[in-house]
Amino acid sequence: MLLFFSKYKIFGLVLLILSIIIISIIYQVLKPNEVLPIFQPAKVNAELVDSTIQHVKKYHIISDFSLINQNGKTITQEDYKNKIYVADFFFTTCQTICPIMTDNMLEVQNKLKNDSTIMLLSHSVTPEIDSVAQLKKYALKKGVNDTKWNLVTGEKKEIYKLARKSYLAVKTDGNGDQYDMIHTENFILVDKKKRIRGFYDGTDDLDIEQLLKDIEILKREN
Repeated sequence: MLLFFSKYKIFGLVLLILSIIIISIIYQVLKPNEVLPIFQPAKVNAELVDSTIQHVKKYHIISDFSLINQNGKTITQEDYKNKIYVADFFFTTCQTICPIMTDNMLEVQNKLKNDSTIMLLSHSVTPEIDSVAQLKKYALKKGVNDTKWNLVTGEKKEIYKLARKSYLAVKTDGNGDQYDMIHTENFILVDKKKRIRGFYDGTDDLDIEQLLKDIEILKREN
């Protein structure tokens, strides 16, 4: 009996290895691909959503826009066509969460610097202060890559509308001016179809790690 098992020992080992490989292949084939959720206004904290769209449960996309970047160039949806991008809201004179957010966005920029399918978009919530010259100064100070990351300014009304009705990213400050706003720390992940696929705390290192992982998932989906 021992002689029999000894004789077929190598055969059994080979069979075991082949079985493991086959099972692994089957598992990979059958394992469902990770898919990110598609965020709709009705599923987001109502405090961040304009009252006119809080009921929307499907088909929400980022609206068209026309803003001016740190180089004085007009930036529209065409500049982000067929791109995955990360958006946020900030202002250059902010001394609280904005420097942390900018540093973390810079990390995202540097991690994905060789990937032309990923872009970044930061909107100033104080466009009356953040002129083109001010944005350029800030961009140079922070190390912004102009080909990948636009810091934009423009009409406050348009930026507010984008924040509340498109990106679902800011709160009003209640001071009576309908176009004043309190921006959140959120980074918003947008897919190639202009849909919101994730919200991340731009001041939290763990959330930034998750954002980078989710971008890879989104790239595979697209």
